[in-house]
Amino acid sequence: MLSSRGQGFKPYLFLAPALVLFATFSVIPFYMLTKTSLFEWDGISTTKQFVGLANYVNVIFHDRVFWRSFGQALYITGLALTFQNALALLLAIAVNRKLPGASIYRTLFFLPPILSEIVVGLIWFWIYDGNFGIFNAILKEMGLGAWTRSWLADPKTALTAVAIIHMWKGFGWGFVMFLAGLQTIPEELYEAARVDGANAWFRFRHITIPLLIPVFVVVSILTILGTMQIFALIIATTNGGPGYHTEVPITRIFFSMLGTSRFGYACTQGIVFGLILLTVSLLQMRFQRRST
Repeated sequence: MLSSRGQGFKPYLFLAPALVLFATFSVIPFYMLTKTSLFEWDGISTTKQFVGLANYVNVIFHDRVFWRSFGQALYITGLALTFQNALALLLAIAVNRKLPGASIYRTLFFLPPILSEIVVGLIWFWIYDGNFGIFNAILKEMGLGAWTRSWLADPKTALTAVAIIHMWKGFGWGFVMFLAGLQTIPEELYEAARVDGANAWFRFRHITIPLLIPVFVVVSILTILGTMQIFALIIATTNGGPGYHTEVPITRIFFSMLGTSRFGYACTQGIVFGLILLTVSLLQMRFQRRST
């Protein structure tokens, strides 16, 4: 029989594999990332120039392109939080009713999120093409030929065009979560409200919305984290162009690392960006605890 001391050590044996994996793929890389951020390094040479917190000062106070990319990511996030999630909620409400073929709609609405971002980006790149794109062809057929343009190459429209692609691809996640939340609301509440003479808007405002608040918070957190980390879609469509008009923090970090070979500076950008996302997540979680 094991001694009491051996019994106390036994749980750690079961935790050891998970702890080893966590340390190998999370703790150690984060340590190396933080360490590298204190140096100026091209990623190839064996010599590194220690610069201390200079990279952090440059990123926070002097890197206008990085903060511009952050603002552009916020723009896409704002559109996703409003239009994308509103569409997801409306579709979830529609499918939650006893409609013929509801299961088919559920499958169709969830298809975009599981598609490859590169494939989606290339398809929409063709749709937006200024010369042969189907979007411009539709506008011409509607008599709106003056509106045609190369949507992804025009600085005035490129960022919004990318945001539309992202929202089309991402609304399915919110749709599934809202649908699951709607199915947990007891039907008796709606029946009682109908008996009392409540119309559809009253039921939606005073029953559906309050009971879906936890789902709203989760969907908002996932929307913010997912949209702020958009990368492959932009690489496949605009590659950050024209100019810097569609760059977001992840692409800026990518280009800082591989475009200018400033690995240390790119690590600093990654840490600053990660801290911002962590702060936003903590604030939203605090809001969720207060609202429940």
